[in-house]
Amino acid sequence: MKGMAGVLTAVLTAVVLGVAALTACGDDGSGAAPGSTTAPSPAAVALATATVGDYGKVIVDGNGRTVYVFDKDTSGTSNCSGDCLAKWPAVPAGDGTPQFDGIDASLVSTITRADGTKQLAVKGLPLYLFAGDGRPGEAKGQAVGGVWWVVGADGQKVTTQPGGSGDGYGY
Repeated sequence: MKGMAGVLTAVLTAVVLGVAALTACGDDGSGAAPGSTTAPSPAAVALATATVGDYGKVIVDGNGRTVYVFDKDTSGTSNCSGDCLAKWPAVPAGDGTPQFDGIDASLVSTITRADGTKQLAVKGLPLYLFAGDGRPGEAKGQAVGGVWWVVGADGQKVTTQPGGSGDGYGY
């Protein structure tokens, strides 16, 4: 009987390992059937709205981080580069079809930055994140330098002043 138990254990172990291997390889997160030759769709960006602080409903990225516009930009052109871009990263346009929740898609466009990368824009103004916002729902970049503003769900910059003072990151 001990020989039969050893064989049974070996068979069960092989089955468990086989199922584990198939499970690990069976779903690549693309939604395609296992073994499918269809490539996953390129990364798509998302914009949504959320109530942030005293600013009301504002536009946020797909991770819930507040987005901003820069008064020194002009429609279709970003004037933030170098150190500015390190503190105010551009909201990338991505490669897939953008997803919008609570935002009129006709307000959103894409600009081409001087370095050739694509950036999302609202009403033609490039969108940025603030490196000082550590988590969703923060808007520490509001009114920094008197030139950075959160964007309302209607695409208009919100000029409500924050309760605290600026932090010296303005340009």
